[in-house]
Amino acid sequence: MSSAAKLLFTGKTHVTSGPDGAAQSSDGFLDIKLAQPHPAAENLFAAAWSACYLGALGLAAAQRKVKLPSEPSVDTAIDLNNAGGAFFLRARLDVSVPGIDRAVAQELIEAAHGICPYSKAVHGNIEVTTTLV
Repeated sequence: MSSAAKLLFTGKTHVTSGPDGAAQSSDGFLDIKLAQPHPAAENLFAAAWSACYLGALGLAAAQRKVKLPSEPSVDTAIDLNNAGGAFFLRARLDVSVPGIDRAVAQELIEAAHGICPYSKAVHGNIEVTTTLV
C-alpha cells in the first residue's frame, strides 16, 4: 500500500461465538445474532462483496460516462467447500444492469472486478463466476 494512500473507511466488528454468539460493529450499524458461524460468514461475505461490487459498478459506469437508467443489482452466492480436509470458497455473482445495451453492461461488470477491493482481494484465491442476468 502506498504511503500516500488515503484511508476512506474502516469497518470494525466484535464477534463472539456460541449459542449467544453475535456480531456488532463499532459504529452500531451492524448488530446481529450468530448462533452458528456458518452460513453466517458466507452470507455476510456475500452481502459485503455485493455492496462493494455495486459501488465499483457505479464507478465503472461514471468513468465511461454511461448513465445507468435504473439501479443495478447483484445476487451473490458464496459456497463453503471441503476437499481432502481443506476448506475453500467459490463465488457466483449474478449481476443485473437493466436498461442498457448488454455489451455495455458486460463491459461494466468486467470493469467492476478491476475496481472492487473485494474482487481484487480474492483474485486467484477463489473461483469466481460473474454472469450478466
